[in-house]
Amino acid sequence: MHVRFFGVRGSTPTPGPSTVRYGGNTVCVEARLADDTIIILDAGTGLRELGKSLLKEEQERAGGVRPRTLHQLLTHVHWDHIIGLPFFGPIWKKDTHLKIYPLANAEHEKAGRHRVLFDGVHFPVRAADIPATLEFCAMTEVEWRIGSATVRRIALNHPGGCQGFRIDDDGGASFAYLTDNELSATSEGATSAAELARFIDGAQLVVHDAQYVDDDMPQKRGWGHSTVNDALELGKLAQVPHLVLFHHEPERDDDELDALGHSANAWLREHAPACRVTVAREGWDVEI
Repeated sequence: MHVRFFGVRGSTPTPGPSTVRYGGNTVCVEARLADDTIIILDAGTGLRELGKSLLKEEQERAGGVRPRTLHQLLTHVHWDHIIGLPFFGPIWKKDTHLKIYPLANAEHEKAGRHRVLFDGVHFPVRAADIPATLEFCAMTEVEWRIGSATVRRIALNHPGGCQGFRIDDDGGASFAYLTDNELSATSEGATSAAELARFIDGAQLVVHDAQYVDDDMPQKRGWGHSTVNDALELGKLAQVPHLVLFHHEPERDDDELDALGHSANAWLREHAPACRVTVAREGWDVEI
């Protein structure tokens, strides 16, 4: 499985000279399976760059092969996770088929099916004028198949609801994507770190929200995001081989993210030497 990062920033895009190395686009990740099926995780502003990459790939394929079906997984429908959809080039081609899988709860499903981004108010083009086929999939099973992979989901701790995903490919690769999750949440019904550790057990690559640092607390407690230290503790608990820190705070510049990466690696060398950590950056391509 190839995993490519097209947007790694949380909350709002952050263009400018201080974010060029890690990138300023909001979250969007591509997972390409063993059978070449493409799964897209979230649709922040990074989706625009992914769309450009896919269209270029289609142009370069010999014989003008018909574009493949694309599979979209959304953690939730907050703006930073869906704002790239109107600028996703493939949906403006009539032969594109975009399958959107179940959202986190009934309210999210309602917003998705009403296509609030394309109501003529939030964006000038209405949903009925999109040439691509957008299919909202109704899945009732605990897990389902996409291409050569089995996909499962788990509820995360975030205001309004959110979900994380695990993708297990038939080729043996396993990838977990858990963003917009507050590991320290204590509210009734919150998903515990122990539950998440069981969910990601055996996954070779785990992406987890790490927007905050300890100094941000307690002011930002309850905002639905984890501290770097909380994410590292989860990596230790689950014995994650490769942990990726993700959904970066918009006020955190490149130098600060460098420092976070250095301190996180130092912590893991002492407390969980079998685990390594990467601070996610745009353009990073990792093979599992």
